[in-house]
Order: sequence, then C-alpha cells, then structure tokens
Amino acid sequence: MELDNRKKRILQAIVNEYIDTVEPVSSGSLIGKYGLDCSSATVRNDMAELEKEGFLEKTHTSSGRIPSTKGYRFYVDKLLSEKNLSLNEIRYINSKLESKANEMEELTKIATNTISEVTHYTTVSIEPNAGKQRIQEIKFVLIGSRMLMAIILTEMGTIKETIIKFDRDINQEQVDTLNTIFNNKLRGQYLSLINMPLEQYIMNEMSYRVDVIKPIINQIKKLINVESTMYLKGADRALDNPEFKTGNLAKSFLGLLDRRDFIEELLGSDEDFNVYIGNEENGLKDLSIVTFRNIVAGKDLGTIGIIGPTRMDYSKVISVLKYVNKELNKDINKSLGDGKEGNNSGG
Repeated sequence: MELDNRKKRILQAIVNEYIDTVEPVSSGSLIGKYGLDCSSATVRNDMAELEKEGFLEKTHTSSGRIPSTKGYRFYVDKLLSEKNLSLNEIRYINSKLESKANEMEELTKIATNTISEVTHYTTVSIEPNAGKQRIQEIKFVLIGSRMLMAIILTEMGTIKETIIKFDRDINQEQVDTLNTIFNNKLRGQYLSLINMPLEQYIMNEMSYRVDVIKPIINQIKKLINVESTMYLKGADRALDNPEFKTGNLAKSFLGLLDRRDFIEELLGSDEDFNVYIGNEENGLKDLSIVTFRNIVAGKDLGTIGIIGPTRMDYSKVISVLKYVNKELNKDINKSLGDGKEGNNSGG
C-alpha cells in the first residue's frame, strides 16, 4: 500500500513519539506536538487505516497504538531523517577517535566502544571475512631447522601469522623458493582459494616432497578458517530499556548474544548498511540490529552492529554510525597526508 503524505506524517510522528515515550500513542498527543494540520478525528481515522493496513498495532492496555514491524520498516526505508548530534556528543566522539589514527588494528574496537557509549545500545563488531580478502604477500621466515613462521598480509591491511613444524630439516634456500612460488601463485588471489588443493600445482614447480608442502597448506588452512574475532560492548545497556523489565525480552536478548553464528550471518552481509527489524528475521522477535561496514581509508575493518529493542532510535543510531565513520576516515587521511609531507621534507 502506498501511503499519502498525511498518513506518512502521522506514521512518522507515531514512531518518533513511541521511541521517546515508550507509551502507546493517541491522536490527541500528536496534533500540537508534531504540527499536524488536521483535526483529531482525522488523525484517529488515519490511525485506524494504518492499523488496518498493518503499520500500527493496538495494545490491549490502552486505546493508543504502537508501530508494528511493518510500520518500523516503512519508517526506516521511507521516512527516516538523520538526527543532528549534540555538541557534547560530537566532542566526545572526536576525543575518542582523534588520537587513534595510527592504530588501524584497534579502530573497529575503538569505534564499537564509542558507538555503544553514545547511543546507549549494545554494540558488536566482527572483523572482515578472511576469505573475501585478497593476498598482498605471503612470507615464510625460518625460525628453526624444522620450523617456519608463515605471515600473510592482505590488501586490507590484515596480518595473519602461524607457526609450521616439519618432520625433517629445511634450509634458507628452500624457504626462499617457497616465498617465490607461493607469492607467484597467490598474490592478488582471495584467501578463500587456500581452501582449494594447492599442493599439486606447487609440486609441479618444485622438487620438494609432499611432506614439506602439505604441512604448510594445512596450517594456512587452519589460519584462514579460524573464527573471526567478535567484540561486544555495552551488553548491560540493553537491560536499561523499559521493554526489558518484563523479563521475556531480556531473555531473548541474552539468548541472541549466545548465537554467535546468527550474529555473524547478519553482520556478514556484503552490503554496506542494513537494518534488521523484529519479526522480519527469525530469532529477532522484538529486537532490531543495525549493521554498518566500517570501511576506513579504503580498508574494510569489519562490520559493526547495534542491537536494541524494535523501539530503537534508528535515526540517532544511523547518525552516530555515519559520523564515527566519517571522522575515522578524516583522521586517517590526515595522518596519511602528514606522513607523506614528513617523508617529502626529509628527502
């Protein structure tokens, strides 16, 4: 159903009012506060129509109405406007981010902390899917007569390393050959290709026996297949929301936090931005998750998800996410620019 402009304004007002008050919304509370240029009777009729079409629900405890999952979805997709952050919020975010520009591996964790503190919702982050990153370099370092360290650097700046042990001695000349062959075959390829049988085409180019190549492949496979790091902040903040006082939603929320695979699936989308609302997703009854890929200076630092009740302040959450990401990019680019200037002045 396509809503006319008046019904859109009424639905937007109801969602905003319910987010603010956590109370079912009546027609009388809307007209003066939201500048609706119509009578109370007209608002009541439109609210009845919105309920009939599934955008609103009527609670048994009040004559007022609350948004449905369908209503929230329409609001997020069609009616949402970003909020201006307060000066204090801007200063707080900037103070948390500005000194961290050189700590790329910590940026997602810092952003997760900051977003949770500003939005007052639970925030979770997960590092980028290793299989979707391209290999920039593989380096083998001899650290013993029968031991190698393998270091994989991706184009996104991720570094993975592991120790490989052998049943026979290897020498530096062999290690140099391994470096050449692995880089020639894998540079620029996705890490997920390491799950394919590489032994054969590498064996075709060198005289080493399988007992040298196979331990390398097996150990790198383990490295790539290891679970992505997940970081959670502010789990207690969700319990401050009035909806959690009854116990049922609190139980659902805590159960959700235990479902790592489900959260990883939601945060693993290739899209830069997603909003999952309530009953649209099995396992999210009365809960919502806003996800955002944290791409800074061209590097995918992972995905951040904000978890809260369906009455989440979507406008505030999205505004904070975008502002944090913008500031991270600004600080990193400034840091890179300063570095270039420093290099030029020293040449």
